[in-house]
Amino acid sequence: MNRTQDHILVVDDDPEIRQLLKAYLEKNGFQVSAAGEGNGMWQALDRSRIDLIVLDLMLPGVDGMELCRTLRARSRIPVIMLTARGDEMDRILGLEMGADDYLAKPFSARELLARIKVVLRRVRDLPVDPLADTPDRLRFSGWELDTRTQNLRSPDGVIVPLSHAEYRLLHVFLTHPNRALTRDQLLDLTQGRDGGPFDRSIDVLVGRLRRRLGDDARQPTLIKTLRGRGYLLASKVSTAP
Repeated sequence: MNRTQDHILVVDDDPEIRQLLKAYLEKNGFQVSAAGEGNGMWQALDRSRIDLIVLDLMLPGVDGMELCRTLRARSRIPVIMLTARGDEMDRILGLEMGADDYLAKPFSARELLARIKVVLRRVRDLPVDPLADTPDRLRFSGWELDTRTQNLRSPDGVIVPLSHAEYRLLHVFLTHPNRALTRDQLLDLTQGRDGGPFDRSIDVLVGRLRRRLGDDARQPTLIKTLRGRGYLLASKVSTAP
């Protein structure tokens, strides 16, 4: 096996779709395994390193929605969900269960290939989890964030209360200062794969955090908007003893 190949797992109860996708994706440089239901999916995950799962919503036994939710509690392997039902509510539910993308049947293999490449590229561009190992206190522009108590202290010494979501977002910015972060990256880093499916949720959270920091939304100096890209914390960050 070529270790540079990405390994895709196709989970669909239709043998013709499994065969078609396996042949097409292998032709385009991927290693592909296939399963017809949930048990087969778990067995494939136990046997091999899987880089992405193409998961059908309508499966015998445990459906794709429940499989995705269980998988997301154990792993961050990206998932593209397939379904014969294309209504918006199914799409939203699938994304809220932790799917990375959603494709309604019938679809072209070429479109699925393009989506697989986009999802893999986005996941690989994701910065390292900022909550893994950081100092107890982080200072920036006169502010100080205590990562043990999650307290934010203003330059005047006032404690500014933060919600958990606001704390996680600020923590991400402070551990990646002066770096452009896309909305997708911010969603993943602040909320994991259980984050909301809409970019707007990050925009709202950034607005709330700006208000906490007294950063003018019309002319922000700390959390800057990068049009068409995302956001950037424009500040030097240092650790406190």
